[in-house]
Formats: sequence, structure tokens, C-alpha cells
Amino acid sequence: MSAPSRDQIISNLKRANQVADRAVSLGHHPFGAILVAPDHQTVLLEQVNLNTVEHAESVLARIAFNNYPSDFLWNCTLYTTVEPCAMCSGTQYWANIGRVVYGMSEVRLLELTGSHSENPTMSLPCREVFEKSQKSIHVIGPVEELESEIAEKHLSFWKN
Repeated sequence: MSAPSRDQIISNLKRANQVADRAVSLGHHPFGAILVAPDHQTVLLEQVNLNTVEHAESVLARIAFNNYPSDFLWNCTLYTTVEPCAMCSGTQYWANIGRVVYGMSEVRLLELTGSHSENPTMSLPCREVFEKSQKSIHVIGPVEELESEIAEKHLSFWKN
């Protein structure tokens, strides 16, 4: 499985961040995810966050699993604005998506949201979830070039 270039990573994370903007415009939390084909350019799916249990990443992984062969998904990349939680990491694992790229860490999200009732952030990095699995899911993140842009969006959203 080839790795995306730095430019592809930045471009795809920016697209996921645009999806997060769409989530906010629809009245949802500011999380966005996209699924990118093995060519690292073709966006196959986009998904906004829906609610506390239908996160952008888990909904996207379920849709992908129902629409693409498992061996194809292994060579795809899930891009997400914020590090996937344990639920989303598990769903990605079961959907057989072989790589995840995230912009901002879950630790940073917790710093921004505190103990917000709509976002009870877990302190369980996706790398730890994947380390306990039987597949070698490749993780890239956080991506420093976009972390402050993503953090700013969350800071303003969760304070309102």
C-alpha cells in the first residue's frame, strides 16, 4: 500500500474540514470525514457528524463497507478532522479501511471541550485501539499544519 504525499494529506484534510463546516451548517457538531481511494486523490465518500453516536467516521466506514469490496477498502484512507474515538476506530477496523489520517488529536479535543455533555471525549488514542487488533492499520496524525485551523473551529463551536 503506497503512502500519500504530504501535499495529498494536507489537501484531503482540508476537504474533511470543509465537510466539518457543512456539519455545523446542518446543526451538527464540527466533525467531518472523507474516504479517499488508493490513488490518494479520488474522494469516494464524504460524511458529516450526525450526533453523539453517529460520528462522521463510523457512519462513513459502515457506508463504505456496504459499497466497496474489503480488499479495495484496505488500500483506501479515511481522513478525519479529529482523531477517531474508540467506537470509530473499531468501526474502521471492522470495515477493513487500512489507513487513517487525522488533523487534531483527541487529547487536544478534550482540552477544548472539557467535560461538555454533548462530547464526553474518551482518553483512548486510536493507535492504542489498533495496537490491540489483528490488523496493522496505518495511522498518520495529528497533522500540525492544520491542527490550529481545526482547533479554532472547535473552540468557537463548543463555547457557544
